Amino acid sequence: MAKLVDESAPTRVLYVQTHGADMPGRTATPFFLATAAAAMDMEAAIYFTMNGPTALKKGVPETLHIKSEGRGQVLRFFIDQAVDMGVKLYVCQPSLDLHDLTIDDLIDGVEMIGGAAFNEMAVEADAVIAF
Repeated sequence: MAKLVDESAPTRVLYVQTHGADMPGRTATPFFLATAAAAMDMEAAIYFTMNGPTALKKGVPETLHIKSEGRGQVLRFFIDQAVDMGVKLYVCQPSLDLHDLTIDDLIDGVEMIGGAAFNEMAVEADAVIAF
């Protein structure tokens, strides 16, 4: 019987982050999981839409504490781990407009894509997980 999955190709996981700077406790999990996926030799990417881009605004990751009252790691810690493992970061262009942001307002390493590119990535992914 023919296999439907190409086991020689890496598994692709796409995480969708809809929470931003207004909900710090919900911002680190996609980075944590994507880093773990990359460590397992999977292709991992995070797509930031809705309020997600606000967590990537320059200066925000360095001050956004995951635990309340200024405790715990800052978001930048989780971003750096993910990027160091090869996780790709993408941002939704209309969501930038929603928050009066441009790609230049975001941290380095983020790529802006539109709906068609996101849909293609989602269809090609082995799993799509939303937060």
